[in-house]
Amino acid sequence: MNERKQALIQEMLEMQKKFTAYEKSGEFNAEAYYVGEWKEYRDHYTELAAEVREIASKEANFWK
Repeated sequence: MNERKQALIQEMLEMQKKFTAYEKSGEFNAEAYYVGEWKEYRDHYTELAAEVREIASKEANFWK
């Protein structure tokens, strides 16, 4: 597996773990998630996912 992709996935897993803990804490607030302090978190996660998708796409289409 591409080292960069592996690092991105690891970061995403850590972020998921953090969010899951937040969600289970009972402090989840939809407004904070969508427009508040968690918006930056979501934006960063989306950027990571896009980069992983791009790397995976190149790997899957290596013959092109």
